[in-house]
Amino acid sequence: MQMSYAVNRGVRIHYQIEGEGQPLVLQHGFTDSLETWYELGYVDGLKPHYRLILIDARGHGASDKPHEPDAYDWQRSVADIATVLDDLDIPRAHYFGYSMGGKIGFAIARYAPERVHSLIIGGGSAYALSHTGPDRMLEALKQGADAIPSIWSAPVPATIRARLVKNDVEALIAVRTASTSGLR
Repeated sequence: MQMSYAVNRGVRIHYQIEGEGQPLVLQHGFTDSLETWYELGYVDGLKPHYRLILIDARGHGASDKPHEPDAYDWQRSVADIATVLDDLDIPRAHYFGYSMGGKIGFAIARYAPERVHSLIIGGGSAYALSHTGPDRMLEALKQGADAIPSIWSAPVPATIRARLVKNDVEALIAVRTASTSGLR
């Protein structure tokens, strides 16, 4: 396993490489990190066939965590992926994103389609979030890191729960505040 950082406009983006073959970017969902791809078996299942590029999105995992919502527009998220690919001298890769990672995938399709061969998107939409009431996720974040597992819609395994409660809540509030609009 190779663990590295690429720097996009002063923000360090953490990534790891596993496997051999065609490059495949794996991008996690909101509040999570690249560790989830290991814990849920994706890395073991995919690394015999692909060169996996696992990326911690800005504000998550071991990447830098700015506290300003302006640091989290979709173009910056796309530039983060491109910066990692450039660091690896990879002009194009396949892309698999879940939830927030899926929204980043839609942003890549809009702002940098030349960087991807294909997109696999799960649990994400290119449209703005719509709320009929308070933003449940934002309200939970304001209660502190211990509330983060409660915003997941499924039971959270103990290893993932332990990681979630270590999140930088101020950074996640900035991410959430910036990401409530659609691709701009």
